[in-house]
Amino acid sequence: MLTGFKEFLFRGNVVDLAIAVVIGAAFTDVVNAFAESFLTPLIGLAGGGGELGGTVQVDGQTFSWGAFVSQVITFVLTAAILYFVVVLPVRRLFDRRARGEEPGPVGPTELEMLVEIRDLLRAQQGLGPAAPTRPPAP
Repeated sequence: MLTGFKEFLFRGNVVDLAIAVVIGAAFTDVVNAFAESFLTPLIGLAGGGGELGGTVQVDGQTFSWGAFVSQVITFVLTAAILYFVVVLPVRRLFDRRARGEEPGPVGPTELEMLVEIRDLLRAQQGLGPAAPTRPPAP
Protein backbone atom coordinates (compact mmCIF):
# COMPACT_ATOMS: atom_id res chain seq x y z
CA MET A 1 0.00 0.00 0.00
CA LEU A 2 2.77 2.45 0.87
CA THR A 3 4.72 1.67 -2.29
CA GLY A 4 1.67 2.57 -4.40
CA PHE A 5 1.31 5.84 -2.51
CA LYS A 6 5.02 6.55 -2.95
CA GLU A 7 4.75 5.91 -6.71
CA PHE A 8 1.76 8.26 -6.88
CA LEU A 9 3.62 11.02 -5.05
CA PHE A 10 6.75 10.79 -7.13
CA ARG A 11 5.12 10.64 -10.53
CA GLY A 12 6.12 13.63 -12.62
CA ASN A 13 2.67 15.24 -12.67
CA VAL A 14 2.26 15.45 -8.88
CA VAL A 15 5.75 16.83 -8.33
CA ASP A 16 5.32 19.34 -11.17
CA LEU A 17 1.99 20.43 -9.72
CA ALA A 18 3.48 20.90 -6.26
CA ILE A 19 6.30 23.01 -7.70
CA ALA A 20 3.80 25.07 -9.68
CA VAL A 21 1.77 25.80 -6.54
CA VAL A 22 4.85 26.92 -4.61
CA ILE A 23 6.08 29.11 -7.46
CA GLY A 24 2.58 30.52 -7.95
CA ALA A 25 2.34 31.45 -4.27
CA ALA A 26 5.74 33.14 -4.38
CA PHE A 27 4.82 34.97 -7.58
CA THR A 28 1.56 36.16 -5.99
CA ASP A 29 3.51 37.55 -3.04
CA VAL A 30 5.85 39.44 -5.37
CA VAL A 31 2.97 40.96 -7.35
CA ASN A 32 1.08 41.89 -4.17
CA ALA A 33 4.19 43.55 -2.71
CA PHE A 34 4.60 45.53 -5.95
CA ALA A 35 0.97 46.63 -5.78
CA GLU A 36 1.16 47.65 -2.12
CA SER A 37 4.54 49.38 -2.44
CA PHE A 38 4.13 51.18 -5.75
CA LEU A 39 0.67 51.00 -7.31
CA THR A 40 -1.44 51.96 -4.28
CA PRO A 41 0.69 55.02 -3.39
CA LEU A 42 0.73 56.15 -7.04
CA ILE A 43 -3.03 55.82 -7.29
CA GLY A 44 -3.37 57.68 -3.98
CA LEU A 45 -1.26 60.53 -5.38
CA ALA A 46 -3.35 60.58 -8.55
CA GLY A 47 -6.47 60.74 -6.39
CA GLY A 48 -5.41 63.85 -4.52
CA GLY A 49 -2.70 62.49 -2.25
CA GLY A 50 -2.68 62.55 1.52
CA GLU A 51 -4.45 60.19 3.86
CA LEU A 52 -7.66 60.16 1.82
CA GLY A 53 -6.01 59.79 -1.59
CA GLY A 54 -7.84 57.17 -3.66
CA THR A 55 -11.05 57.41 -1.65
CA VAL A 56 -14.35 59.23 -2.05
CA GLN A 57 -16.81 60.00 0.72
CA VAL A 58 -20.51 60.14 -0.08
CA ASP A 59 -23.07 60.63 2.72
CA GLY A 60 -20.57 59.45 5.32
CA GLN A 61 -19.65 56.33 3.38
CA THR A 62 -16.05 55.90 2.23
CA PHE A 63 -15.39 54.28 -1.14
CA SER A 64 -11.80 53.08 -1.66
CA TRP A 65 -11.63 53.27 -5.42
CA GLY A 66 -7.83 53.42 -5.29
CA ALA A 67 -7.59 49.94 -3.73
CA PHE A 68 -9.93 48.56 -6.41
CA VAL A 69 -7.93 50.12 -9.25
CA SER A 70 -4.73 48.77 -7.70
CA GLN A 71 -6.18 45.23 -7.60
CA VAL A 72 -7.38 45.48 -11.21
CA ILE A 73 -3.89 46.54 -12.32
CA THR A 74 -2.38 43.70 -10.26
CA PHE A 75 -4.70 41.19 -11.92
CA VAL A 76 -3.87 42.47 -15.41
CA LEU A 77 -0.12 42.36 -14.66
CA THR A 78 -0.37 38.81 -13.30
CA ALA A 79 -2.40 37.63 -16.29
CA ALA A 80 0.00 39.29 -18.76
CA ILE A 81 3.09 37.80 -17.14
CA LEU A 82 1.56 34.31 -17.01
CA TYR A 83 0.49 34.61 -20.64
CA PHE A 84 3.92 35.65 -21.90
CA VAL A 85 5.94 33.33 -19.64
CA VAL A 86 3.78 30.17 -19.68
CA VAL A 87 0.93 30.16 -22.20
CA LEU A 88 2.71 31.62 -25.23
CA PRO A 89 5.80 29.34 -25.05
CA VAL A 90 3.62 26.23 -24.58
CA ARG A 91 1.41 27.26 -27.50
CA ARG A 92 4.51 27.72 -29.69
CA LEU A 93 5.76 24.28 -28.68
CA PHE A 94 2.43 22.65 -29.60
CA ASP A 95 2.37 24.54 -32.93
CA ARG A 96 5.88 23.29 -33.77
CA ARG A 97 4.84 19.74 -32.92
CA ALA A 98 1.72 20.07 -35.10
CA ARG A 99 3.86 21.26 -38.03
CA GLY A 100 6.30 18.39 -37.44
CA GLU A 101 9.25 20.64 -36.61
CA GLU A 102 9.66 19.13 -33.17
CA PRO A 103 9.10 15.49 -32.30
CA GLY A 104 6.45 14.61 -29.75
CA PRO A 105 6.98 12.30 -26.82
CA VAL A 106 8.24 8.87 -27.80
CA GLY A 107 5.88 6.01 -27.00
CA PRO A 108 6.89 2.49 -26.07
CA THR A 109 8.03 0.15 -28.79
CA GLU A 110 5.98 -2.86 -29.88
CA LEU A 111 8.35 -5.19 -28.03
CA GLU A 112 8.04 -3.20 -24.82
CA MET A 113 4.24 -3.31 -25.07
CA LEU A 114 4.26 -7.09 -25.61
CA VAL A 115 6.57 -7.60 -22.62
CA GLU A 116 4.27 -5.49 -20.47
CA ILE A 117 1.19 -7.45 -21.60
CA ARG A 118 2.98 -10.73 -20.86
CA ASP A 119 3.96 -9.56 -17.39
CA LEU A 120 0.42 -8.38 -16.64
CA LEU A 121 -1.03 -11.71 -17.74
CA ARG A 122 1.46 -13.62 -15.59
CA ALA A 123 0.60 -11.43 -12.60
CA GLN A 124 -3.13 -12.04 -13.11
CA GLN A 125 -2.53 -15.79 -13.21
CA GLY A 126 -0.54 -15.62 -9.98
CA LEU A 127 2.72 -16.58 -11.61
CA GLY A 128 5.97 -14.92 -10.73
CA PRO A 129 7.67 -12.39 -12.96
CA ALA A 130 9.12 -13.73 -16.18
CA ALA A 131 12.82 -13.98 -16.79
CA PRO A 132 14.23 -10.74 -18.16
CA THR A 133 14.15 -10.59 -21.95
CA ARG A 134 17.07 -9.47 -24.00
CA PRO A 135 16.51 -7.14 -26.91
CA PRO A 136 16.98 -8.71 -30.33
CA ALA A 137 20.51 -8.63 -31.69
CA PRO A 138 21.08 -6.04 -34.42
